[in-house]
Amino acid sequence: MIGRVLTVWRIIRKQRLYELAPVHRQTKLGRLVFQSKGAASDQSRGQRLRVALETLGPIFIKFGQLLSTRRDLLPDDIADELAQLQDNVPPFPSKDAISCVEAALGGPLNEHFATFEHAPLAAASVAQVHAATLPSGEAVVVKVLRPEIEGLIRKDLKLIQALAWAIDRFFKDGRRLKPREVAADYERTILNELDLRREAGNASQLRRNFSGSNLVYVPEIHWPLTAEKVMVSERIYGLPVTDVEALKQQGVDMKVLAERGVEIFFTQVFRDSFFHADMHPGNIFVDAKDPLNPSYLAIDCAIVGQLDEDDLYYLARNLLAIFQQDYRLVAKLHVECGWVAPDTSIAEFESAMRTLCEPVFERPLADISFGHMLISLFRTAGQFEMSVQPQLVLLQKTLLNIEGLGRQLYPDLNLWDTAKPFLERWLADRYAPQTVLRRLQQDAPFWLETLPRLPDLIIKNLQDLPPDPPKKITLNGRTMAFTLLGLGFIAVGSGSPEEPLAFIAGAVFIVLAAFSPKQR
Repeated sequence: MIGRVLTVWRIIRKQRLYELAPVHRQTKLGRLVFQSKGAASDQSRGQRLRVALETLGPIFIKFGQLLSTRRDLLPDDIADELAQLQDNVPPFPSKDAISCVEAALGGPLNEHFATFEHAPLAAASVAQVHAATLPSGEAVVVKVLRPEIEGLIRKDLKLIQALAWAIDRFFKDGRRLKPREVAADYERTILNELDLRREAGNASQLRRNFSGSNLVYVPEIHWPLTAEKVMVSERIYGLPVTDVEALKQQGVDMKVLAERGVEIFFTQVFRDSFFHADMHPGNIFVDAKDPLNPSYLAIDCAIVGQLDEDDLYYLARNLLAIFQQDYRLVAKLHVECGWVAPDTSIAEFESAMRTLCEPVFERPLADISFGHMLISLFRTAGQFEMSVQPQLVLLQKTLLNIEGLGRQLYPDLNLWDTAKPFLERWLADRYAPQTVLRRLQQDAPFWLETLPRLPDLIIKNLQDLPPDPPKKITLNGRTMAFTLLGLGFIAVGSGSPEEPLAFIAGAVFIVLAAFSPKQR
Protein backbone atom coordinates (compact mmCIF):
# COMPACT_ATOMS: atom_id res chain seq x y z
CA MET A 1 0.00 0.00 0.00
CA ILE A 2 2.90 2.36 0.73
CA GLY A 3 4.04 1.85 -2.84
CA ARG A 4 0.62 2.86 -4.13
CA VAL A 5 0.62 5.98 -1.94
CA LEU A 6 4.00 6.95 -3.39
CA THR A 7 2.64 6.35 -6.90
CA VAL A 8 -0.30 8.69 -6.26
CA TRP A 9 2.07 11.31 -4.80
CA ARG A 10 4.43 11.10 -7.80
CA ILE A 11 1.58 11.52 -10.30
CA ILE A 12 0.17 14.51 -8.42
CA ARG A 13 3.61 16.13 -8.53
CA LYS A 14 4.30 15.18 -12.14
CA GLN A 15 0.99 16.56 -13.41
CA ARG A 16 1.25 19.62 -11.12
CA LEU A 17 -2.27 19.02 -9.79
CA TYR A 18 -1.66 21.07 -6.67
CA GLU A 19 -1.85 24.16 -8.89
CA LEU A 20 -5.54 23.37 -9.51
CA ALA A 21 -6.35 24.24 -5.89
CA PRO A 22 -7.52 27.82 -5.25
CA VAL A 23 -4.61 30.04 -4.21
CA HIS A 24 -6.21 30.84 -0.84
CA ARG A 25 -6.35 27.08 -0.11
CA GLN A 26 -2.68 26.46 -0.85
CA THR A 27 -0.28 26.25 2.07
CA LYS A 28 3.48 26.28 2.40
CA LEU A 29 3.44 22.62 3.52
CA GLY A 30 1.21 21.66 0.60
CA ARG A 31 3.46 23.39 -1.92
CA LEU A 32 6.52 21.75 -0.35
CA VAL A 33 5.01 18.24 -0.51
CA PHE A 34 3.07 18.33 -3.78
CA GLN A 35 4.47 21.06 -6.02
CA SER A 36 6.95 19.98 -8.67
CA LYS A 37 10.00 22.10 -9.33
CA GLY A 38 10.32 20.92 -12.94
CA ALA A 39 9.50 22.89 -16.05
CA ALA A 40 5.91 23.91 -16.56
CA SER A 41 3.85 21.46 -18.64
CA ASP A 42 2.57 22.51 -22.05
CA GLN A 43 -0.70 20.68 -21.34
CA SER A 44 -3.77 22.50 -20.08
CA ARG A 45 -4.95 21.96 -16.51
CA GLY A 46 -7.85 19.82 -17.74
CA GLN A 47 -5.51 17.59 -19.77
CA ARG A 48 -3.19 17.17 -16.80
CA LEU A 49 -6.07 16.14 -14.53
CA ARG A 50 -7.46 13.70 -17.12
CA VAL A 51 -4.05 12.10 -17.72
CA ALA A 52 -3.46 11.77 -13.97
CA LEU A 53 -6.81 10.00 -13.47
CA GLU A 54 -6.18 7.70 -16.44
CA THR A 55 -2.75 6.83 -15.08
CA LEU A 56 -4.07 6.10 -11.59
CA GLY A 57 -6.57 3.55 -12.87
CA PRO A 58 -10.25 2.54 -12.79
CA ILE A 59 -11.33 3.90 -9.41
CA PHE A 60 -9.91 7.34 -10.19
CA ILE A 61 -11.35 7.23 -13.71
CA LYS A 62 -14.82 6.63 -12.28
CA PHE A 63 -14.37 9.65 -10.04
CA GLY A 64 -13.49 11.71 -13.11
CA GLN A 65 -16.58 10.39 -14.92
CA LEU A 66 -18.78 11.68 -12.13
CA LEU A 67 -17.05 15.08 -12.10
CA SER A 68 -17.44 15.44 -15.87
CA THR A 69 -21.23 15.73 -15.53
CA ARG A 70 -21.03 18.63 -13.06
CA ARG A 71 -20.57 21.59 -15.36
CA ASP A 72 -22.24 23.78 -12.77
CA LEU A 73 -19.37 22.97 -10.40
CA LEU A 74 -16.42 22.80 -12.83
CA PRO A 75 -14.95 25.19 -15.41
CA ASP A 76 -15.81 24.18 -18.99
CA ASP A 77 -12.22 23.38 -19.98
CA ILE A 78 -11.86 20.81 -17.18
CA ALA A 79 -15.35 19.32 -17.75
CA ASP A 80 -14.61 18.93 -21.49
CA GLU A 81 -11.41 17.01 -20.80
CA LEU A 82 -12.96 14.77 -18.12
CA ALA A 83 -15.83 13.95 -20.50
CA GLN A 84 -13.31 11.92 -22.52
CA LEU A 85 -13.09 9.48 -19.61
CA GLN A 86 -16.66 8.36 -20.27
CA ASP A 87 -15.87 6.14 -23.26
CA ASN A 88 -12.43 7.16 -24.49
CA VAL A 89 -10.09 5.43 -22.04
CA PRO A 90 -6.98 3.97 -23.76
CA PRO A 91 -7.77 0.37 -24.86
CA PHE A 92 -5.75 -2.72 -24.09
CA PRO A 93 -4.34 -4.94 -26.90
CA SER A 94 -6.92 -6.83 -28.98
CA LYS A 95 -4.92 -10.07 -28.74
CA ASP A 96 -5.45 -10.01 -24.97
CA ALA A 97 -9.19 -9.50 -25.47
CA ILE A 98 -9.38 -12.41 -27.93
CA SER A 99 -7.43 -14.70 -25.58
CA CYS A 100 -9.82 -13.81 -22.75
CA VAL A 101 -12.91 -14.52 -24.91
CA GLU A 102 -11.58 -17.86 -26.12
CA ALA A 103 -10.63 -18.94 -22.60
CA ALA A 104 -13.98 -17.90 -21.14
CA LEU A 105 -16.18 -19.45 -23.84
CA GLY A 106 -13.98 -22.45 -24.66
CA GLY A 107 -12.67 -22.79 -28.18
CA PRO A 108 -11.65 -20.39 -30.95
CA LEU A 109 -13.65 -17.30 -31.88
CA ASN A 110 -15.07 -18.78 -35.10
CA GLU A 111 -16.92 -21.42 -33.10
CA HIS A 112 -19.03 -18.71 -31.46
CA PHE A 113 -18.98 -15.70 -33.81
CA ALA A 114 -19.28 -15.25 -37.57
CA THR A 115 -17.24 -12.04 -37.33
CA PHE A 116 -15.29 -10.32 -34.55
CA GLU A 117 -13.83 -6.82 -34.94
CA HIS A 118 -10.34 -6.57 -33.45
CA ALA A 119 -10.49 -2.79 -32.96
CA PRO A 120 -12.65 -2.03 -29.90
CA LEU A 121 -15.81 0.04 -30.22
CA ALA A 122 -15.14 1.68 -26.86
CA ALA A 123 -12.83 1.30 -23.88
CA ALA A 124 -13.81 2.05 -20.31
CA SER A 125 -12.12 1.87 -16.93
CA VAL A 126 -12.84 -1.80 -16.20
CA ALA A 127 -13.54 -3.37 -19.62
CA GLN A 128 -13.68 -2.71 -23.35
CA VAL A 129 -16.24 -3.63 -26.01
CA HIS A 130 -15.83 -5.26 -29.42
CA ALA A 131 -18.42 -5.55 -32.21
CA ALA A 132 -19.25 -9.03 -33.51
CA THR A 133 -21.94 -11.02 -35.30
CA LEU A 134 -23.39 -14.38 -34.34
CA PRO A 135 -23.64 -17.29 -36.79
CA SER A 136 -27.33 -16.33 -37.12
CA GLY A 137 -26.26 -12.93 -38.47
CA GLU A 138 -27.39 -10.97 -35.39
CA ALA A 139 -25.20 -8.01 -34.46
CA VAL A 140 -23.85 -8.16 -30.91
CA VAL A 141 -21.24 -6.55 -28.70
CA VAL A 142 -18.68 -8.46 -26.65
CA LYS A 143 -17.58 -6.92 -23.36
CA VAL A 144 -14.22 -8.12 -22.02
CA LEU A 145 -12.61 -7.34 -18.66
CA ARG A 146 -9.21 -5.69 -18.64
CA PRO A 147 -6.34 -8.09 -17.88
CA GLU A 148 -5.09 -8.03 -14.27
CA ILE A 149 -7.69 -5.39 -13.38
CA GLU A 150 -8.63 -7.07 -10.10
CA GLY A 151 -5.15 -6.76 -8.61
CA LEU A 152 -4.96 -3.04 -9.34
CA ILE A 153 -8.43 -2.40 -7.94
CA ARG A 154 -7.65 -4.30 -4.74
CA LYS A 155 -4.54 -2.16 -4.21
CA ASP A 156 -6.60 1.01 -4.53
CA LEU A 157 -9.25 -0.39 -2.21
CA LYS A 158 -6.62 -0.94 0.48
CA LEU A 159 -5.60 2.70 0.07
CA ILE A 160 -9.23 3.84 0.37
CA GLN A 161 -9.72 1.66 3.46
CA ALA A 162 -6.62 3.19 5.07
CA LEU A 163 -7.83 6.71 4.32
CA ALA A 164 -11.28 5.83 5.69
CA TRP A 165 -9.73 4.49 8.90
CA ALA A 166 -7.65 7.65 9.31
CA ILE A 167 -10.68 9.89 8.78
CA ASP A 168 -12.71 7.86 11.26
CA ARG A 169 -9.91 7.85 13.82
CA PHE A 170 -8.42 11.34 13.63
CA PHE A 171 -11.00 13.74 12.16
CA LYS A 172 -13.62 15.50 14.22
CA ASP A 173 -16.50 14.48 11.94
CA GLY A 174 -15.14 11.00 11.27
CA ARG A 175 -17.81 9.01 13.09
CA ARG A 176 -20.64 11.05 11.62
CA LEU A 177 -19.38 10.60 8.07
CA LYS A 178 -19.08 6.79 8.51
CA PRO A 179 -16.10 6.60 6.12
CA ARG A 180 -15.38 2.93 6.83
CA GLU A 181 -18.98 1.91 6.09
CA VAL A 182 -18.94 3.97 2.89
CA ALA A 183 -15.60 2.44 1.85
CA ALA A 184 -16.91 -1.08 2.52
CA ASP A 185 -20.03 -0.36 0.49
CA TYR A 186 -17.94 0.97 -2.40
CA GLU A 187 -15.68 -2.08 -2.19
CA ARG A 188 -18.65 -4.40 -2.64
CA THR A 189 -19.88 -2.31 -5.56
CA ILE A 190 -16.60 -2.14 -7.47
CA LEU A 191 -15.77 -5.83 -6.92
CA ASN A 192 -19.19 -6.79 -8.23
CA GLU A 193 -18.22 -5.06 -11.49
CA LEU A 194 -15.49 -7.67 -11.94
CA ASP A 195 -18.06 -10.43 -12.50
CA LEU A 196 -19.85 -9.70 -15.78
CA ARG A 197 -22.51 -12.27 -14.92
CA ARG A 198 -23.74 -9.86 -12.27
CA GLU A 199 -23.95 -7.07 -14.82
CA ALA A 200 -25.84 -9.38 -17.17
CA GLY A 201 -28.30 -10.21 -14.39
CA ASN A 202 -28.81 -6.53 -13.62
CA ALA A 203 -29.40 -5.76 -17.30
CA SER A 204 -31.97 -8.56 -17.57
CA GLN A 205 -33.84 -7.21 -14.53
CA LEU A 206 -33.85 -3.62 -15.82
CA ARG A 207 -35.01 -4.87 -19.22
CA ARG A 208 -37.96 -6.65 -17.57
CA ASN A 209 -38.82 -3.61 -15.46
CA PHE A 210 -39.17 -1.44 -18.58
CA SER A 211 -40.62 -4.05 -20.90
CA GLY A 212 -43.06 -2.30 -23.24
CA SER A 213 -42.02 1.15 -22.00
CA ASN A 214 -41.25 4.00 -24.37
CA LEU A 215 -38.89 5.61 -21.85
CA VAL A 216 -35.81 3.41 -21.99
CA TYR A 217 -34.59 0.28 -23.79
CA VAL A 218 -32.04 -2.16 -22.32
CA PRO A 219 -30.25 -4.56 -24.73
CA GLU A 220 -30.95 -8.28 -24.46
CA ILE A 221 -28.26 -10.51 -22.91
CA HIS A 222 -27.04 -13.67 -24.71
CA TRP A 223 -26.59 -15.89 -21.67
CA PRO A 224 -24.97 -18.92 -23.42
CA LEU A 225 -22.08 -16.62 -24.41
CA THR A 226 -21.75 -14.85 -21.05
CA ALA A 227 -19.21 -15.76 -18.37
CA GLU A 228 -17.37 -14.10 -15.48
CA LYS A 229 -14.99 -12.13 -17.71
CA VAL A 230 -16.99 -11.94 -20.95
CA MET A 231 -20.53 -10.74 -21.67
CA VAL A 232 -22.33 -10.77 -25.03
CA SER A 233 -25.40 -8.60 -25.59
CA GLU A 234 -27.56 -7.22 -28.38
CA ARG A 235 -25.98 -4.35 -30.28
CA ILE A 236 -27.96 -1.12 -30.14
CA TYR A 237 -27.74 1.90 -32.41
CA GLY A 238 -28.36 5.43 -31.20
CA LEU A 239 -26.90 8.88 -30.84
CA PRO A 240 -24.57 9.54 -27.90
CA VAL A 241 -26.50 11.55 -25.34
CA THR A 242 -23.58 14.01 -25.17
CA ASP A 243 -23.79 14.83 -28.89
CA VAL A 244 -26.23 17.69 -28.37
CA GLU A 245 -25.64 19.14 -31.84
CA ALA A 246 -26.50 15.86 -33.56
CA LEU A 247 -29.63 15.52 -31.41
CA LYS A 248 -30.75 19.02 -32.35
CA GLN A 249 -30.06 18.37 -36.04
CA GLN A 250 -32.36 15.35 -35.80
CA GLY A 251 -35.06 17.63 -34.40
CA VAL A 252 -35.13 15.94 -30.98
CA ASP A 253 -37.34 17.69 -28.42
CA MET A 254 -34.62 18.39 -25.83
CA LYS A 255 -37.08 19.41 -23.12
CA VAL A 256 -38.95 16.11 -23.40
CA LEU A 257 -35.66 14.20 -23.50
CA ALA A 258 -34.35 15.86 -20.32
CA GLU A 259 -37.62 15.42 -18.43
CA ARG A 260 -37.82 11.77 -19.42
CA GLY A 261 -34.37 11.21 -17.99
CA VAL A 262 -35.62 12.50 -14.62
CA GLU A 263 -38.78 10.38 -14.93
CA ILE A 264 -36.69 7.25 -15.61
CA PHE A 265 -34.62 7.91 -12.50
CA PHE A 266 -37.59 8.36 -10.17
CA THR A 267 -39.41 5.39 -11.73
CA GLN A 268 -36.42 3.12 -11.12
CA VAL A 269 -35.98 4.33 -7.54
CA PHE A 270 -39.55 4.51 -6.27
CA ARG A 271 -41.51 2.10 -8.46
CA ASP A 272 -38.89 -0.64 -8.77
CA SER A 273 -36.40 0.11 -5.96
CA PHE A 274 -33.79 -1.04 -8.48
CA PHE A 275 -31.91 1.70 -10.28
CA HIS A 276 -29.01 2.02 -12.72
CA ALA A 277 -26.38 3.70 -10.54
CA ASP A 278 -23.70 4.42 -13.17
CA MET A 279 -25.65 6.70 -15.50
CA HIS A 280 -22.79 8.83 -16.75
CA PRO A 281 -23.20 10.00 -20.37
CA GLY A 282 -20.92 7.29 -21.80
CA ASN A 283 -23.52 4.70 -20.81
CA ILE A 284 -26.54 6.42 -22.37
CA PHE A 285 -27.66 6.77 -25.99
CA VAL A 286 -30.78 8.25 -27.59
CA ASP A 287 -33.18 6.63 -30.03
CA ALA A 288 -34.20 9.58 -32.20
CA LYS A 289 -36.35 7.72 -34.77
CA ASP A 290 -39.32 9.71 -33.44
CA PRO A 291 -37.69 13.08 -32.59
CA LEU A 292 -40.72 14.44 -30.73
CA ASN A 293 -40.99 11.25 -28.69
CA PRO A 294 -37.34 10.31 -28.01
CA SER A 295 -36.34 7.42 -25.79
CA TYR A 296 -33.15 6.33 -24.06
CA LEU A 297 -30.90 3.33 -24.65
CA ALA A 298 -29.05 2.24 -21.50
CA ILE A 299 -25.94 0.05 -21.33
CA ASP A 300 -23.37 -0.94 -18.68
CA CYS A 301 -25.62 -2.04 -15.82
CA ALA A 302 -22.72 -3.21 -13.62
CA ILE A 303 -23.66 -0.90 -10.73
CA VAL A 304 -27.23 -0.86 -9.48
CA GLY A 305 -28.72 0.48 -6.28
CA GLN A 306 -31.56 -0.81 -4.14
CA LEU A 307 -33.37 0.75 -1.17
CA ASP A 308 -35.62 -0.90 1.38
CA GLU A 309 -39.19 0.16 2.11
CA ASP A 310 -38.30 2.43 5.05
CA ASP A 311 -35.57 4.25 3.11
CA LEU A 312 -37.92 4.85 0.17
CA TYR A 313 -40.68 6.15 2.43
CA TYR A 314 -38.50 8.59 4.34
CA LEU A 315 -36.64 9.68 1.22
CA ALA A 316 -39.87 10.48 -0.64
CA ARG A 317 -41.40 12.35 2.29
CA ASN A 318 -38.19 14.32 2.93
CA LEU A 319 -37.87 15.40 -0.69
CA LEU A 320 -41.55 16.29 -0.89
CA ALA A 321 -41.36 18.27 2.36
CA ILE A 322 -38.40 20.24 0.98
CA PHE A 323 -40.29 20.93 -2.25
CA GLN A 324 -43.25 22.15 -0.16
CA GLN A 325 -40.93 24.19 2.08
CA ASP A 326 -42.28 22.35 5.15
CA TYR A 327 -39.09 22.54 7.19
CA ARG A 328 -40.67 21.35 10.45
CA LEU A 329 -41.69 18.11 8.75
CA VAL A 330 -38.16 17.73 7.38
CA ALA A 331 -36.78 18.05 10.92
CA LYS A 332 -39.30 15.57 12.34
CA LEU A 333 -38.61 13.03 9.61
CA HIS A 334 -34.85 13.21 10.17
CA VAL A 335 -35.33 12.46 13.86
CA GLU A 336 -37.98 9.81 13.21
CA CYS A 337 -35.85 7.83 10.77
CA GLY A 338 -32.72 8.08 12.92
CA TRP A 339 -30.64 10.22 10.58
CA VAL A 340 -29.99 12.62 13.46
CA ALA A 341 -29.86 11.99 17.21
CA PRO A 342 -33.26 11.51 18.93
CA ASP A 343 -32.58 14.44 21.29
CA THR A 344 -32.07 16.88 18.39
CA SER A 345 -34.07 20.05 18.85
CA ILE A 346 -36.81 20.07 16.20
CA ALA A 347 -37.05 23.87 16.39
CA GLU A 348 -33.31 24.38 15.87
CA PHE A 349 -33.14 21.90 13.00
CA GLU A 350 -36.18 23.50 11.39
CA SER A 351 -34.59 26.93 11.68
CA ALA A 352 -31.34 25.70 10.15
CA MET A 353 -33.20 24.13 7.21
CA ARG A 354 -35.22 27.30 6.65
CA THR A 355 -32.05 29.40 6.67
CA LEU A 356 -30.49 27.07 4.11
CA CYS A 357 -33.43 26.59 1.74
CA GLU A 358 -35.32 29.90 1.69
CA PRO A 359 -32.66 31.83 -0.24
CA VAL A 360 -32.60 28.99 -2.77
CA PHE A 361 -36.35 29.05 -3.32
CA GLU A 362 -36.25 32.79 -3.87
CA ARG A 363 -34.36 32.10 -7.11
CA PRO A 364 -36.03 30.85 -10.31
CA LEU A 365 -36.52 27.11 -9.98
CA ALA A 366 -34.59 26.50 -13.20
CA ASP A 367 -31.52 28.04 -11.55
CA ILE A 368 -31.59 25.74 -8.52
CA SER A 369 -28.86 23.08 -8.51
CA PHE A 370 -29.29 19.90 -6.52
CA GLY A 371 -25.50 19.64 -6.46
CA HIS A 372 -25.08 22.91 -4.57
CA MET A 373 -28.08 22.03 -2.41
CA LEU A 374 -26.53 18.71 -1.34
CA ILE A 375 -23.23 20.36 -0.49
CA SER A 376 -25.04 22.92 1.67
CA LEU A 377 -27.16 20.22 3.30
CA PHE A 378 -24.07 18.26 4.33
CA ARG A 379 -22.51 21.37 5.82
CA THR A 380 -25.66 22.14 7.79
CA ALA A 381 -26.03 18.52 8.85
CA GLY A 382 -22.65 18.62 10.54
CA GLN A 383 -24.05 21.00 13.14
CA PHE A 384 -26.51 18.29 14.22
CA GLU A 385 -24.13 15.32 13.95
CA MET A 386 -26.11 13.83 11.08
CA SER A 387 -24.75 10.42 10.10
CA VAL A 388 -23.95 9.61 6.50
CA GLN A 389 -26.31 6.88 5.27
CA PRO A 390 -24.14 4.48 3.21
CA GLN A 391 -27.19 2.98 1.51
CA LEU A 392 -28.00 6.42 0.06
CA VAL A 393 -24.53 7.15 -1.34
CA LEU A 394 -25.23 5.48 -4.70
CA LEU A 395 -28.55 7.30 -4.90
CA GLN A 396 -26.89 10.67 -4.29
CA LYS A 397 -24.21 9.93 -6.90
CA THR A 398 -26.84 8.92 -9.47
CA LEU A 399 -28.94 12.00 -8.75
CA LEU A 400 -25.88 14.20 -9.40
CA ASN A 401 -25.31 12.38 -12.69
CA ILE A 402 -28.94 12.79 -13.76
CA GLU A 403 -29.08 16.48 -12.91
CA GLY A 404 -25.80 17.21 -14.66
CA LEU A 405 -26.90 15.34 -17.77
CA GLY A 406 -30.36 16.92 -17.77
CA ARG A 407 -28.98 20.47 -17.59
CA GLN A 408 -26.51 19.67 -20.36
CA LEU A 409 -29.40 18.59 -22.61
CA TYR A 410 -31.82 21.32 -21.58
CA PRO A 411 -30.31 24.10 -19.43
CA ASP A 412 -33.75 25.27 -18.28
CA LEU A 413 -34.63 21.83 -16.87
CA ASN A 414 -36.78 22.26 -13.77
CA LEU A 415 -35.90 19.20 -11.74
CA TRP A 416 -38.13 20.28 -8.88
CA ASP A 417 -41.30 20.63 -10.96
CA THR A 418 -40.59 17.31 -12.69
CA ALA A 419 -39.97 15.41 -9.46
CA LYS A 420 -42.68 16.83 -7.20
CA PRO A 421 -45.77 15.42 -8.98
CA PHE A 422 -44.06 12.03 -9.28
CA LEU A 423 -43.37 11.86 -5.54
CA GLU A 424 -46.92 12.96 -4.71
CA ARG A 425 -48.39 10.26 -6.95
CA TRP A 426 -46.04 7.61 -5.57
CA LEU A 427 -46.92 8.32 -1.94
CA ALA A 428 -50.65 8.46 -2.74
CA ASP A 429 -50.56 5.18 -4.70
CA ARG A 430 -48.24 3.36 -2.31
CA TYR A 431 -50.32 4.03 0.78
CA ALA A 432 -53.80 4.14 -0.72
CA PRO A 433 -56.25 1.76 1.07
CA GLN A 434 -56.59 -0.51 -1.95
CA THR A 435 -52.80 -0.82 -2.26
CA VAL A 436 -52.42 -1.66 1.43
CA LEU A 437 -55.15 -4.29 1.11
CA ARG A 438 -53.46 -5.80 -1.93
CA ARG A 439 -50.18 -6.07 -0.04
CA LEU A 440 -51.98 -7.69 2.90
CA GLN A 441 -53.42 -10.25 0.52
CA GLN A 442 -49.99 -10.94 -0.92
CA ASP A 443 -48.62 -11.50 2.60
CA ALA A 444 -51.54 -13.71 3.65
CA PRO A 445 -49.84 -17.01 2.63
CA PHE A 446 -47.05 -16.21 5.10
CA TRP A 447 -49.54 -15.78 7.92
CA LEU A 448 -51.41 -18.94 6.93
CA GLU A 449 -48.15 -20.88 6.93
CA THR A 450 -47.12 -19.42 10.30
CA LEU A 451 -50.49 -19.85 12.06
CA PRO A 452 -50.26 -23.65 12.66
CA ARG A 453 -46.74 -23.18 14.13
CA LEU A 454 -47.79 -20.33 16.40
CA PRO A 455 -48.07 -22.42 19.63
CA ASP A 456 -44.59 -23.92 19.08
CA LEU A 457 -43.14 -20.45 18.42
CA ILE A 458 -44.71 -19.08 21.61
CA ILE A 459 -43.37 -21.99 23.69
CA LYS A 460 -39.88 -21.59 22.18
CA ASN A 461 -39.84 -17.86 22.93
CA LEU A 462 -40.94 -18.51 26.51
CA GLN A 463 -38.13 -21.07 26.92
CA ASP A 464 -35.62 -18.48 25.69
CA LEU A 465 -36.58 -16.02 28.47
CA PRO A 466 -34.11 -15.50 31.35
CA PRO A 467 -34.77 -17.84 34.30
CA ASP A 468 -35.98 -14.98 36.48
CA PRO A 469 -37.19 -12.16 34.27
CA PRO A 470 -37.63 -8.85 36.07
CA LYS A 471 -41.19 -8.48 34.80
CA LYS A 472 -43.81 -10.89 33.52
CA ILE A 473 -46.33 -9.89 30.95
CA THR A 474 -49.45 -12.02 30.62
CA LEU A 475 -51.88 -11.63 27.79
CA ASN A 476 -55.42 -11.18 29.07
CA GLY A 477 -58.44 -12.81 27.50
CA ARG A 478 -59.34 -9.72 25.49
CA THR A 479 -55.90 -9.51 23.88
CA MET A 480 -55.92 -13.20 23.00
CA ALA A 481 -59.41 -12.93 21.54
CA PHE A 482 -58.53 -9.90 19.42
CA THR A 483 -55.38 -11.65 18.13
CA LEU A 484 -57.21 -14.84 17.15
CA LEU A 485 -60.04 -12.90 15.52
CA GLY A 486 -57.59 -10.79 13.54
CA LEU A 487 -55.66 -13.81 12.26
CA GLY A 488 -58.92 -15.55 11.46
CA PHE A 489 -60.26 -12.69 9.38
CA ILE A 490 -56.95 -12.40 7.49
CA ALA A 491 -57.11 -16.13 6.76
CA VAL A 492 -60.66 -15.78 5.45
CA GLY A 493 -59.66 -12.80 3.31
CA SER A 494 -56.80 -14.76 1.71
CA GLY A 495 -59.26 -17.39 0.58
CA SER A 496 -61.61 -14.77 -0.90
CA PRO A 497 -59.54 -11.99 -2.46
CA GLU A 498 -62.71 -10.34 -3.69
CA GLU A 499 -63.72 -9.68 -0.07
CA PRO A 500 -61.27 -7.01 1.14
CA LEU A 501 -63.48 -6.27 4.15
CA ALA A 502 -62.11 -9.42 5.78
CA PHE A 503 -58.59 -7.95 5.63
CA ILE A 504 -59.79 -4.65 7.04
CA ALA A 505 -61.51 -6.43 9.95
CA GLY A 506 -58.39 -8.55 10.53
CA ALA A 507 -56.14 -5.50 10.59
CA VAL A 508 -58.49 -3.69 13.02
CA PHE A 509 -58.50 -6.63 15.46
CA ILE A 510 -54.69 -6.95 15.33
CA VAL A 511 -54.38 -3.23 16.17
CA LEU A 512 -56.84 -3.63 19.06
CA ALA A 513 -54.80 -6.57 20.34
CA ALA A 514 -51.60 -4.53 20.20
CA PHE A 515 -53.08 -1.68 22.25
CA SER A 516 -55.22 -3.67 24.69
CA PRO A 517 -54.02 -3.56 28.32
CA LYS A 518 -51.53 -6.18 29.50
CA GLN A 519 -51.44 -7.86 32.88
CA ARG A 520 -48.08 -7.52 34.59
